[in-house]
Amino acid sequence: MADDKVLAAQKWVNSTYGSVTGYSRCPENGNTGWSTMYSLIMGLQHELGISPVVASFGPGTLAKLETHGPIDAAEQNKNIVRIIQHALFCKGYWGGGQDGVFDVTTITAIKQMMSNMGLNESDARVTPKLFKALLTMDAYVLVSGGSDKVRDIQRWLNGRYQNKSFFFFGPCDGHYSRDVQQALMKALQSEIGIPDSQVNGNFGPGTAAALRTHTVSSGSSGVLVQLFSSACVFNEGFTYEETPYTTGFRENFDAKLVEFVKAFQGFSELPQSGQGDYQTWAQLLVSMGDPDRDAHACDTRFTITTARAKALHDAGYSAVGRYLDEEPEGTLDKEIKPGELQAIFDAGLRCFPIWQYHGRKLADFSYAQGYDHGQRAHERGLHYGFDRSTVLYFAVDYDATDEEIKSNILPYFSGVSAALASKGRRYIAGVYGSRNVCSQVTGAGYARWAFVSGMSWGFSGNLGFPLPQQWSFNQIKEFKFTAGGDTFDLDRVVHRDGADFGVDRINSTGSPAAAFLEYIDGLFRTAQNYGKGNPSLRVMEFLRYPRYVDIYSGWENLIGDVDREWISYAQKNGPSRLKLYTDPGTGIELNADHFGATANAAFLKGRGEGTAANRGDFGGWGGDLSTFYGEWRANGDQWASGYLFCQDRLFKIDPGSSSFPMGDLIEDIDGFLIGTACKNGADFHTEVRKMLDQDGHATRFKRYYQQRHNSTKQHVIDTAKNMLTDVGDDTELAALRTAAIKDSGGWDTTLPGHMPDYKLDPFVEGYADCLIRLT
Repeated sequence: MADDKVLAAQKWVNSTYGSVTGYSRCPENGNTGWSTMYSLIMGLQHELGISPVVASFGPGTLAKLETHGPIDAAEQNKNIVRIIQHALFCKGYWGGGQDGVFDVTTITAIKQMMSNMGLNESDARVTPKLFKALLTMDAYVLVSGGSDKVRDIQRWLNGRYQNKSFFFFGPCDGHYSRDVQQALMKALQSEIGIPDSQVNGNFGPGTAAALRTHTVSSGSSGVLVQLFSSACVFNEGFTYEETPYTTGFRENFDAKLVEFVKAFQGFSELPQSGQGDYQTWAQLLVSMGDPDRDAHACDTRFTITTARAKALHDAGYSAVGRYLDEEPEGTLDKEIKPGELQAIFDAGLRCFPIWQYHGRKLADFSYAQGYDHGQRAHERGLHYGFDRSTVLYFAVDYDATDEEIKSNILPYFSGVSAALASKGRRYIAGVYGSRNVCSQVTGAGYARWAFVSGMSWGFSGNLGFPLPQQWSFNQIKEFKFTAGGDTFDLDRVVHRDGADFGVDRINSTGSPAAAFLEYIDGLFRTAQNYGKGNPSLRVMEFLRYPRYVDIYSGWENLIGDVDREWISYAQKNGPSRLKLYTDPGTGIELNADHFGATANAAFLKGRGEGTAANRGDFGGWGGDLSTFYGEWRANGDQWASGYLFCQDRLFKIDPGSSSFPMGDLIEDIDGFLIGTACKNGADFHTEVRKMLDQDGHATRFKRYYQQRHNSTKQHVIDTAKNMLTDVGDDTELAALRTAAIKDSGGWDTTLPGHMPDYKLDPFVEGYADCLIRLT
């Protein structure tokens, strides 16, 4: 929305400096942005005697300001004061009359900005550094999606290091970014003894050497712990062993920080000492961490011969990444050669396949190219005999910015996903790229696992971004590998335990969910032998027991109790319980009990008529959506927009990302489809096999969208809104819905029925768009 004060600033700066050599006019639209700030910078340069002016606040501008001195009420140059006043308005502060008078209103605005920045506002003069900060687009208040903890650290850094020659004020918006990471690095370099004249924010040999002698651990205190805990806050939010971890900014290395550090070390594949040792410092600060740490995977463009495979194995490597193909005009000869995979396997190594056609500039990425590459990669995977559910890593081999990720990279991976789906989802997409690329692509659900280009630590997509939750490989160092007289280029790669580790065989048969399929077959036979009731119903009951039963959980109220005699019979005579299984279409680990509960609800209660929502819906997607609504309201200060909250948090691959991750959605959809089929007379074990051993998983989203929502977006929106606000005369269901919302949102959560449409409608539309994107 246009702002009259910003428009006044734009008109004034253009009319005042429009004829100055080098000046670039800013749009006169009332919208603040870099173009306006650049024009104000050029106006300031002219007032300081710089010619020609340039759209950059560089060392020359700063030097002139330092010569000029701080600006205060005694300033004689009214245009300099006007520039300050206009800039204050552009940053959201009431800067005064824009008349060039440095009056009490201007002083109050400066003090407010300084306070927001973490500075002592008692001396409200505009110093050169403060002027530089004023003429940026940095925000000094918490913005959408920001963290109070991060903002506290930003303000602390500004306040503590403001007088250091190497330090310039950074944003205080609550977002970890490249600028914040650089500020932290510079502060740390200064504190560990690097002369201020050599402080540069780069993790070089001097910084590494100094950090080796600055371990912090339990009982430590002071500024190094503050910096270390800051780095921990910037890297929080990961899930380790099914537990999400966060921490706080602190001065003392206490037991809670030890606990966090051990979890971070485990997540990052470091020894879990609980100390801030060199490797942990490095892992917190830069994407490659310690490049000489233990690494048991590697990748290369060179052919792995029998001799090379043995040499790699003897050197401690367990897996090697190799290329599925090379672009037709390529000259690197990097694709897998006949017999190479067998040589790799015979040596005791695994292989993770990589796809890259160019991939080094923005023009290499689009939906159409992604679709083409997905189909080609599928065919090459078949050619080499890679089995079902093998992860293929599609490469983004350059430093894509946020804007480029949104404009090109995500559409590219959407195309890859669509292509693999069109081929029956035999293969699972992975992504290679910077931390930011990997986080956004996996976050959007287009890739299951991430191969991080960590050794490119200077990438903007690696600086200021934590390690992605879905990382499987982290590339940390390129070097010459030598064995005997043979030398070739090799990248050292850290592998994350429990994540994708490539394959150790090809041309195998069967489903990744084979053990679960056998388990379901065994349960069904046991139910048949039990001889009481529908065997499909009995299997669903056993799957949901004991978590989704009883009154305290709400499930007995929702769909009734299970046959307790059957449960005892199955525990004595059936197969051992299997709680988790792997989805062949996505590689996600799914929960058998939640799937069974959803299927049981669909079997017993069916689905609501049209856009009405009933107990069968609540037993699946409806209950999860209600809980997710409560989660939104609990985070309403950070996500005012329900639509953006859905885009940021809904249906993500990381199970710790929200209360409604991708795994839960798949369990809901499979439960609906299979429970409905069984309600219509099908056998449960047959339907599960169709879903997981045949091609059912490849079409599940589309079939669900058609069967439950008539393939219509408005149907999804209306059904979701009814689920949240109107379940007819079913007061018990309404009470269960309220309990789910308040469980995640808090006792005082505003219920959806009391939420105005202008707030609730974007939330349900966000849900609809996230669902439809998967079809």
